[in-house]
Amino acid sequence: MERKRVEVVAAILIHNHKVFIAQRGYGTFRSFYELPGGKCEQGETREEALEREIREELDTEISVDEFVTTIEYDYPDFHLVMHCYRCSIQKGQLTLLEHTDAKWVGKEELADLNWLPADVQLIEPLGKLLER
Repeated sequence: MERKRVEVVAAILIHNHKVFIAQRGYGTFRSFYELPGGKCEQGETREEALEREIREELDTEISVDEFVTTIEYDYPDFHLVMHCYRCSIQKGQLTLLEHTDAKWVGKEELADLNWLPADVQLIEPLGKLLER
């Protein structure tokens, strides 16, 4: 039987050499950190999905600036494909509507966080982006 494939998009928001991460407030991985984002809906481009998800989760308008990486990870119930994009805030204050906490973290803090299993693969690429 073929595993369910879930395709999601994630926003990499960087300010003053720190990346914005959010703490999940629900489900099996409650209290784990992740990049904000979510699932693509039928008929949406990845960029449109990311803009919509950040509007819904953080009440913030973004621009999707550059593709960074795609992460693939096998969770017990599904295969995750996560497309990560560097984004810029256009309007809004990153208001938490779905997450329990969020923070800006620097490169030196990345490895010490309680990341979602798939997001652990982002530590190295995020570190490189934060060095720019």
